[in-house]
Amino acid sequence: MKLHELKSSEGSRKKRNRVGRGMSSGNGKTSGRGHKGQKAREGSGTRPGFEGGQMPLFQRLPKRGFTNVHRKEFAIVNLDALNRFEEGTEITPELLLEEGVVSKPKSGIKVLGKGNVEKKFTVKAHKFSASAREAIETAGGKTEVV
Repeated sequence: MKLHELKSSEGSRKKRNRVGRGMSSGNGKTSGRGHKGQKAREGSGTRPGFEGGQMPLFQRLPKRGFTNVHRKEFAIVNLDALNRFEEGTEITPELLLEEGVVSKPKSGIKVLGKGNVEKKFTVKAHKFSASAREAIETAGGKTEVV
């Protein structure tokens, strides 16, 4: 098959329906909106969740709690992810970002105690869990809060 032999298949390109272009188009006069009523008017339509004047569901349900806009969300690093570094390395948040251990720094980095450490490290992070701090220090490393 050559480029000049290509033909579009039947029905692959549908013409746009031009509304309000005469009676013979099938959508003239009222343009497919019927006669009168709320939906026939210009600029009509209702907002999402509108129930015709009945109290909408989202207003009937009780509301609970609140969202803390000042919440700090930490990027989590487990101990077994630190084993990829060489012994004696100073592990900083910048290094973790560079190596791809953490994709986004968020409000900071928290080291959790899942897994075990096999090498000595100096780990600098924003937060440590008690088990992570203990595991790093028993392996001969140091923890430092940034």
